[in-house]
Amino acid sequence: MQFSPRTHAASIEIAASPQTVYAAVSDVTRTGEWSPICKQCWWHEGDGPRVGARFTGRNVTAEDTWETVSTVTVADPGTEFAWEVGEGWVRWAYRLTGSGDRCTLTEAWEFPEAGLKLFVSLYGDDAAAHIDGVTQAAHEGIPATLSAIKRVVEAETA
Repeated sequence: MQFSPRTHAASIEIAASPQTVYAAVSDVTRTGEWSPICKQCWWHEGDGPRVGARFTGRNVTAEDTWETVSTVTVADPGTEFAWEVGEGWVRWAYRLTGSGDRCTLTEAWEFPEAGLKLFVSLYGDDAAAHIDGVTQAAHEGIPATLSAIKRVVEAETA
């Protein structure tokens, strides 16, 4: 079975500074406030939003609950916060542009070759359905997450 890497991204305008939004999205302990699937995250002992830091995320759907360990790959305050799940299985990023009291927040998702191979090894002949499922979850979850971040951050800065 051969699958192509998948990506998806969407953006939203937020009435808050890039630094304020960055502070929110880089605090992974707040993820449960806005993610439809990732209900809780916690830093590993002594870690925080810096490159190389690790955290665990607990994901919950109607069908399953699972945890993943992620590593921060970019921590550029006011500009970008990104992480990699597992051994390069999935990559997520929040990118910020703008200045003053307005910014654009972009959430990007990448399901690279390593993740595809993992799914093939885990699910065999059912890999295509599982790959389609996580792709659909990203396409639906990113706009929902962005809307929730906007709502939470704007309420806090009002």
